[in-house]
Amino acid sequence: MNNDMPAVLLEDNHCLAIAKPAGLLTMGDDTGDMSAADLAKEYLRQKYAKPGNVFLGVVHRLDRPVSGTLLFARTSKAASRLSDQFRRGIVRKTYIARVEGDVKSENGERVDWLLKDKQRNHVSVVPAATKGARECRLRYRVIKTVRKSTLVEIHPLTGRSHQIRVQLAHMGHPVAGDVRYGAIDKLGSRIMLHAARLEFIHPTLRKDIVIDCHLSKEFEL
Repeated sequence: MNNDMPAVLLEDNHCLAIAKPAGLLTMGDDTGDMSAADLAKEYLRQKYAKPGNVFLGVVHRLDRPVSGTLLFARTSKAASRLSDQFRRGIVRKTYIARVEGDVKSENGERVDWLLKDKQRNHVSVVPAATKGARECRLRYRVIKTVRKSTLVEIHPLTGRSHQIRVQLAHMGHPVAGDVRYGAIDKLGSRIMLHAARLEFIHPTLRKDIVIDCHLSKEFEL
């Protein structure tokens, strides 16, 4: 991954949204690799000639191998209000995934209980009574199926770690390239899951904002 700033989808005094490429971390971790937050801070520092540290609030995350819309807050007020929207489930998120297999039901809703092993950074579907398990819900709609590969639109109704990846895999349709959760073939640094749209209330203007991030040709069937 190079150090080029990803495409900016939205920028104003309180918000910054970018098109995160697959393979780029949202925030720094133990690897020490460059992250989207690092690049965004440097972009703002240079563009506005800001001395010292630049404030940037991380209000949600995308897994490293996932591409798409990533929203940051540029002020503490925006960070607090946007984080609250994500926490309360007000933000509407739309993902597109290319999954393995022919998904038979054209649309549906999944409810599963997930448990995260933090040491392994791995999430599993478990019985509802399992200690530490959290309920996870999503809705999906089949867009197209070609040669045992299906393009699916997903609306997560909860925001758990690895939720979409695990729930789709539990359906028997892992995200293409997601060998961690059962996909057959690895696709480099990416999996075929894309955060296509984010809908939220602007933290200061109080108006509805919709941000779209277009799919790459890799998703074509």
